Amino acid sequence: MSHLTSGTASVQGANLSAVTEFILVGFSTFPHLQVTFFLLFLLLHLLTLLGNLLIVATVCSGRGLHSPMYLLLCALSASEVLYTLALTPRMLADLLSTHHSISFSACASQMFFSFMFGFTHSFLLTVMGYDRYVAICHPLRYSVVLMSTRGCARLVAWSWVGGLVMGLVVTLAVFHLTFCGPSMIHHFFCHVPPLLKLACGDHVSTVATAVGLVCISALLGCCLLILLSYAFIVAAILRIPSAEGRRKAFSTCASHLTVVAVHYGFASVIYLKPKGPQSLEGDSLMGVSYTVLTPFLSPIIFSLRNQELKHSMKKAFLNKFFLHSC
Repeated sequence: MSHLTSGTASVQGANLSAVTEFILVGFSTFPHLQVTFFLLFLLLHLLTLLGNLLIVATVCSGRGLHSPMYLLLCALSASEVLYTLALTPRMLADLLSTHHSISFSACASQMFFSFMFGFTHSFLLTVMGYDRYVAICHPLRYSVVLMSTRGCARLVAWSWVGGLVMGLVVTLAVFHLTFCGPSMIHHFFCHVPPLLKLACGDHVSTVATAVGLVCISALLGCCLLILLSYAFIVAAILRIPSAEGRRKAFSTCASHLTVVAVHYGFASVIYLKPKGPQSLEGDSLMGVSYTVLTPFLSPIIFSLRNQELKHSMKKAFLNKFFLHSC
């Protein structure tokens, strides 16, 4: 398989070959740590899949969990599983391989699915914030009008459609450019900033600005909607006369709020940190926090902070396991 095809593109007066295959540098700059990284990331990957699939199976099998809040959690866990599968297996394979090339089409597919599932995750977190707002601020209308099963399914569907559109927009914009080399992507997956550094032509800065504005606008919009939901929620909770009532109302939001803080906290560290001379190696290490740690932490947070979900997991799986083992 050839790394370069002969095609010409003039960049600042020089004739360069158009890249049709990329090299993922990833963690090759830390050769003595690659086996350690592989074992650690493999463990986190398996635990992430186990935790999220356990939530999906618990919600699907538990009749008492077929409410909008848990159906949204099920959809969120499914998006986490797909996001993890889009990125982590390739990263694990590269850690044990000396052949780190990825074809143009495979790179585009990886970017598309990472953005699709990543933005679907953000949109679902926003819908979950709206769900908690309706449940606490409009409890009498919750299951009848605002968050019926059909309404919940519609919001989940729109979240996936939104993720699909974002993935298409970003991927088409980036891969419409010409890449003139070098072919080395200083990351462990086809991420936008390192790819744009390999592009050439008059439209690179325009595409970079447009993609940045679209992504930041979507993420900030989701974040602001979640903050607005919780502003109304806090105001409603403070009006509850009993301390026990306030505690119960807030406990239904605690796990979601914690996941939102982790999600946007890691994202802000990655995307808003200042770029320095050592950012190429640092970006790969920082990217792990968002692509590996966040999907790993989400099911743990929801399972530990939600007593009903924890009880249903124990009832549905642990009890059956012990009965079969006796």
